[in-house]
Amino acid sequence: MVTADQPLTLLLVHGFLDDARVWDGVTAALTSPGPTTVAVDLAGMSGRPDEPGPITLERYAADVVSALDATDGPVVVVGQSMGAQIAELVGVARPERVAGLVLLTPIPLGGSGLPAEAIEPFRALGGNAEQQRGVRLQLSASFPEGELERLVEAGARVAPDAVAAAADSWNDGVPDAPASSSFAGPVLIVRGAADPFVSDELVAAAVSPRFARSEVAAVPGAGHWAHVEQPAAVAALLDAFLAELRPGANTSAGVRPQGWTTAFADKSATSFADALAAEVELHASVLFTPVVGREAVQTVMAAASTIYESLVFTQESTTGRRSYLEWEATAFGGVALQGVTVLTKNEDERIVHVAIHHRPLRAALTFSRALGEKLAGDVEGEHFYGADQPL
Repeated sequence: MVTADQPLTLLLVHGFLDDARVWDGVTAALTSPGPTTVAVDLAGMSGRPDEPGPITLERYAADVVSALDATDGPVVVVGQSMGAQIAELVGVARPERVAGLVLLTPIPLGGSGLPAEAIEPFRALGGNAEQQRGVRLQLSASFPEGELERLVEAGARVAPDAVAAAADSWNDGVPDAPASSSFAGPVLIVRGAADPFVSDELVAAAVSPRFARSEVAAVPGAGHWAHVEQPAAVAALLDAFLAELRPGANTSAGVRPQGWTTAFADKSATSFADALAAEVELHASVLFTPVVGREAVQTVMAAASTIYESLVFTQESTTGRRSYLEWEATAFGGVALQGVTVLTKNEDERIVHVAIHHRPLRAALTFSRALGEKLAGDVEGEHFYGADQPL
């Protein structure tokens, strides 16, 4: 957790062939109060094309650590593609300073492992503007034309040997990368929903399982450069991640932080269990049939809390043992949901009945389907709606 009075820095690390300016759209769209943003230009890439090598992940990580050491207070390191590999190395090097990692369209720390015939077109991009344009268009869904031309022009100035060395670095990754990362803080992994390079399968197999505390979100309408293609959606995910790092950040003024709200911030089954009575019943718009019993309810609620990209409790009213909490949330790449949660407690102040009302209906049905998929094998599928309702 980051205390409310601590300065917070967002340290932004770009990917292969890019420069620090690729983050401009994201930083302009951030609404979180207070964080300082520091965007790093990696040596030999588009922002510093004349900087000499070596071009290695380890050298890049050392440079970013130096930038981190020049800041005060906790830092959230955000890295895209090759920058995600660098971000993890920085988190491991400075665990006492790094409050969290955001890995955007991440290449696994151990590399992408493309065979020679597949990596060679990337190695050969140096000085070839048309091929660079083609790769960016092939791996994106909606690259803005102006930014595409700017990056192609800048990328064409990168030395061919630096391009080849950088491609080898992210493809080979860190030799003998551990199966589990030693970084123990929270990690947000963000995919472009239309990214053909960093797929959902790759993230599920080689990125998210490595971290003890990771969440995965997908940005609709975005490919490999989600921060350029959909900067507002990426900024919203960053805002939500930053809010979760601060205690009480998911409650507005006038709403008491309590077991239920704290559990949503923690996103853990244990936190929900601490607030629940053994005989608790859960009723919700997103459930076809209620869920009964502490173990089942804590499992469902912990999974549900990870689907929300942000959630803030905005109003509270209490009558006797019953509390009414209004809330606003986002999920599925920024889709807005609202609702009311009604909590009934017993004499021991444990929750015995939960009723959660979601709106709009279409988003609620999609949430139900996503929750059922997440809990497949742990909770009976009969509790969830299965209709294929598009957002």
